[in-house]
Amino acid sequence: MTESARRRVIRPIVASLTVLLLLFVTACAQIPRSGPVGKSTDESAGNPDAPVFFPQGPLDGASPESILEGFYSAGSGYESDYAVARQFLTQASAVSWKPDQRTLVFRSARVVKTAVENVYNYELDLSYTVDADGVATALPEGTKENIPATLTQVDGEWRVSAIPDGTAIPEENFRIIYGPYPIYFYDHSFTYAVPDVRWFIKKKTVKAMTSALLAGPAPYLRGAVVSAFPSGMRLARESVPVVSGAAQVDLTAKELRESSPEDRLRMQTQLALTFRTQADVINVELRADQDLVRVEDNGSVLPPIRDVNVPSRQIAVNGNELVRYENNRISPLPDMQSVSGLGPRSPAESPVSQTAAFLNGGRTTLYSILPGQPARALTTRSTLTHPSFGRSDWVWTAGPGANGSTEVVAFRPVNVAEGGAVPTVSLAPSWLAGRNVKEFRVSREGVRALVISEQNGKSRVQVTGIVRNADGTPRDLTAPITLVSSKEADQGVWVNDTTVAVMKTAVNANDSVSPELLTLTSSPPQQLAPWPGLTAISAGNGAEEIFGQSSEGIFQRLGNGWSPQLKGPVDPSFPG
Repeated sequence: MTESARRRVIRPIVASLTVLLLLFVTACAQIPRSGPVGKSTDESAGNPDAPVFFPQGPLDGASPESILEGFYSAGSGYESDYAVARQFLTQASAVSWKPDQRTLVFRSARVVKTAVENVYNYELDLSYTVDADGVATALPEGTKENIPATLTQVDGEWRVSAIPDGTAIPEENFRIIYGPYPIYFYDHSFTYAVPDVRWFIKKKTVKAMTSALLAGPAPYLRGAVVSAFPSGMRLARESVPVVSGAAQVDLTAKELRESSPEDRLRMQTQLALTFRTQADVINVELRADQDLVRVEDNGSVLPPIRDVNVPSRQIAVNGNELVRYENNRISPLPDMQSVSGLGPRSPAESPVSQTAAFLNGGRTTLYSILPGQPARALTTRSTLTHPSFGRSDWVWTAGPGANGSTEVVAFRPVNVAEGGAVPTVSLAPSWLAGRNVKEFRVSREGVRALVISEQNGKSRVQVTGIVRNADGTPRDLTAPITLVSSKEADQGVWVNDTTVAVMKTAVNANDSVSPELLTLTSSPPQQLAPWPGLTAISAGNGAEEIFGQSSEGIFQRLGNGWSPQLKGPVDPSFPG
């Protein structure tokens, strides 16, 4: 066995032996809350029991390849500002290297010598990239990246003299050291709290969360959400100490003192929501140049709604009519005229009004219907996706436009007189060019949308942000993030504010379908129990309220299986 091969075999074993796993403590805290006063913590405030890696420093006489491998292995040791990793660098590089600018998470890695003398590539098969603000991007298997490194001899020992900023760590170490944490922004009305999941070192969360919050939302949410913190506001000192349970957030004085009382309360609330996962944080103090700034609540600012719940009822089709399905019973929709002549399928109901929408039997025409009015045709295309309502009563669908290109369209049929023009928006984002949209579902707070699209037989599950004008009219869809899925999908629904359930529709009654849960935390997909012939899926509030449908009827998820429900109604869908 060659020396380099021997190192590749031994390195995972050494990494396993050098990790010290302290006690894992999972604690969630509602802020503000009552309870005993906590102790002071230092500026790295986070989970003090998070695991810590103690990597080995450079060995005397080590080869350039060993030094480069050792440097990146030491990237898992974040203690004392990556002191061990800096030992592999020249003095100048040790000072200039910025490890927190980027984290490359890899499945496998190897050192490759280049044609240039003393220049090597650290060749990675990447799983994720994580930027300085904790925004993670999942990458398909086979994604390669080469990190160039120049080595030189210092007093007879090889050291790295030039290396890009950032660290590269194995995926198994990454999931031990880092954790997914939601930071929170607002919808444009400040009514709803929208999670933006980031990855931070578990032992250094509070300051990292605060800095990320001040830097603004992840790219896929820019323009779709707002922050109470004005652009340009920064931390006045590079720490957020937690003293006796209070997170002391010291902000640039001018911007904080010039803010309104309402904005200060929203800032404090935004931080409190973001710190929910931090057991040591009981409340939040805003400070300007270390002076406490009073935050008053005069009742004019309502706390935002987090993880919006949907009503327990579903809309469905039974006997070619729209019905309400709840508690395993069906009842008519109040004051709705008959739609049996239209062969309704895939119905949807607004979460805020009595407006409903549905497709015809061929799924080529979208209709809306309001109490006391006949159904109104909104658009006809060669194919359309299941309609989906947002909280402002816009109903969405997707299908080919006049020239065959993919379009996402939205209509607002409420408060429109019979025969009047319905407000309409048509969007054709560049990232959907050439793709066939199979599903478009608006999130419960109305800020994001789940998009499942297909190209050349391969599906992609993504989440995009909905950008709106000042009056709430949709204007654009942001470049999305892609969720990690293990199989093809053509249907999906929101389960909560960070989780969706997706599946591939059964072609035959005997086809076994296993829906899976995907999360914005980039966690591995969670497989649900298989069931033969599933053709539709719906979800209420949480993973236990997932319903499937086959030719045998409706089934509800129960533990690790499915419980038979009513037979007769089809295409059940919760409001939204």
